[in-house]
This record gives sequence, C-alpha cells and structure tokens, in this order.
Amino acid sequence: MNLIFSNIKWIMLGSGIITFSMILSALHPSLGLTLTFGDTLNGDLANIIVRNWGALIAITGGMLVYGAYNEPNRSLILVVSSMSKTTFVLLNLIYGQAYFAKSGIALVFDSILVIIFVSYLLTKKFRK
Repeated sequence: MNLIFSNIKWIMLGSGIITFSMILSALHPSLGLTLTFGDTLNGDLANIIVRNWGALIAITGGMLVYGAYNEPNRSLILVVSSMSKTTFVLLNLIYGQAYFAKSGIALVFDSILVIIFVSYLLTKKFRK
C-alpha cells in the first residue's frame, strides 16, 4: 500500500493521460468505437451519444492529471474516476461480452485502476 500511496501522483498522471486519449471518441466517434470495441454505430444519435461519452471520459482523464498536482482535490477526483471506471467495467461485463476481444484491455486497465484508487483512498483514510 505504501508503494501506491507514495506514487499516486505518477499513477494519476499516467492513467489520466491514457484516459484522456478517449477524446478521440469525441472527435471521431467511429474510429473511437472501432478501436475500443471493434464495432461502430451510425447516425446522428450515435454521434451525440458517442461524442458525449468520449468527452466525459476525457474530462475524467483531465481531472486525474489535475488531481495528480492538486492534492486537496485528489480524493474527490479518485472517487469520481473510480465510479466512472467501475460503471464502464460493469456495463461491459453485463452487456458487452461480444466485444471483449477489443475492450478487454480497457476493462483490465480500468479494473486495476479502480483497485489502486480505492486502495489509496482507504490507506489515506486510515492514516488520519
């Protein structure tokens, strides 16, 4: 746990940059979906939903980068990020088995981050 606690800044910075890369889905929805799931959606509604989804994930990534350098906001950012990543993982486990070949890396990555973020938050709580 001390390893996580002492390196949380770098963990947040790296994971934030990677998470921010989902801006691609906001800018180019078809490419973002193809790279993430190996499939795409078409139409105006798909453009709205996928672009919004990509923007929200990118915002979460930006918050992680911000939180890496702003300790007073770190806990809130880690809670929000953990909730977002847990939601993504659970929805994929429930509805997205057909996409595991492509989304599996993101699911494992996000699951590991949730474990790390929650571990940090629990360590911080019990250090007080």
